[in-house]
Amino acid sequence: MEKILAPSILSADFTNLNQSIRAVELAGVKWLHCDVMDGHFVPNITFGPLVISSLRKITELHLDVHLMITDPDRYINDFARAGSDTITVHQEACIHLNRTINSIKELGKNAGVSINPATPVSTLFEIMEFVDLVLIMSVNPGFGGQKFIKSSLNKISELNKIRTEKNLKFQIEVDGGIDRTTIKECLNAGCDVFVAGNSVFNSDNITASAIELNNLIKT
Repeated sequence: MEKILAPSILSADFTNLNQSIRAVELAGVKWLHCDVMDGHFVPNITFGPLVISSLRKITELHLDVHLMITDPDRYINDFARAGSDTITVHQEACIHLNRTINSIKELGKNAGVSINPATPVSTLFEIMEFVDLVLIMSVNPGFGGQKFIKSSLNKISELNKIRTEKNLKFQIEVDGGIDRTTIKECLNAGCDVFVAGNSVFNSDNITASAIELNNLIKT
């Protein structure tokens, strides 16, 4: 399965977002990760569908939209219309997760499900065959720049084993504390999509940092 670097705009300079996106495009990345937070499900507020719509106008990158929000069903249509390519919801936020996933897929979007660090992989057993992506949070969601939680590697390995045994096709994504060291550990555990924020956008050279991380997951 292809290995993908997905720089997170949560760590980008929003006063110069266009230039930041151009910098990662020059690095050859294919995905852009967009963390949507509502100040309720997580202790922070970021942006909504209007920003996704603006991004869609300036880039052809795959928009990987991660909804860290309460009651995501109310907003799925808005984010789909805004130009999202993948829409990921949290297992912890969805009362009827199967219905939510089906709603995303009916809109023609890739459907993902995410779990927080304290949520076991076993909570996803009944939904794995229906999703395109499973996102393992390797930090407690809400803020960028946190330290990678090592037990996340066990979750990635467990997911990878289940995927292989059941011949499932979902991608495994990891988000939180991804840098030059942890990206290799996640790769070895079986991860496919790597969300990197500070290690890309807070570096002196965004393009060079993205190229370096991209090279690490390709080797």
